[in-house]
Amino acid sequence: MHTANASPAELDKFGALASNWWDPQGDLKTLHDINPLRLDWIRDQADTLDQKKILDIGCGGGLLTEAMAAEGAQVTGIDLAKPSLQVARLHGHESGVQVQYECISAEDYASQHPGAFDVVTCMELLEHVPDPAAIVQACATLVRPGGLVCFSTLNRNPKSFALAIVAAEYLLRMVPRGTHDYRQFITPSELAAAARQSGLDVTNLCGIQYQPITRLYQLCQDTGVNYMMAARRPD
Repeated sequence: MHTANASPAELDKFGALASNWWDPQGDLKTLHDINPLRLDWIRDQADTLDQKKILDIGCGGGLLTEAMAAEGAQVTGIDLAKPSLQVARLHGHESGVQVQYECISAEDYASQHPGAFDVVTCMELLEHVPDPAAIVQACATLVRPGGLVCFSTLNRNPKSFALAIVAAEYLLRMVPRGTHDYRQFITPSELAAAARQSGLDVTNLCGIQYQPITRLYQLCQDTGVNYMMAARRPD
């Protein structure tokens, strides 16, 4: 059993937001706004999600997890925030979308299920854990040879501080204050290095831009703030 790679303060923070997970106008509304874009991008990287065995690490209340399962995937979601998992399970009962949820760390799950998944997703999690490289290694262990790993996180530079912290949390109040810690942001080169060190080959990198008036996200070449990275485990 590994020592949980999680901050108690972070778990408490997201646990306190659990009741808002499925409210598209609530504190987590930006996750609702970005969910269709990241689902489309993951599908594009994987070619199809139908019949794929997928693990969603840091699944929270199950927004992406359910969306992937609705496309015909066999999806498992894991998280260490028990209140969020309770919300995810309840919503699954209401929606009828079948997802298996477990309260377990990525590292422990990797030791139990090496090479078990066609696709592993780790979205908006790395910037919230003490040791992101350990999560990347767990993803590499969990995915089968030839399988796909998808990450999304926040870059670390003055632009991301201005937009993701000052603007998003304080000026526009898109997310609750204190959601992010700039010191935990990860540059694309750092994430790519962690992926390579874990035996993954980076296959795609793209930025995400947000229009706060229309609440629309779209892909772009600018990885200065939000970005997504895909990687493959070699056959």
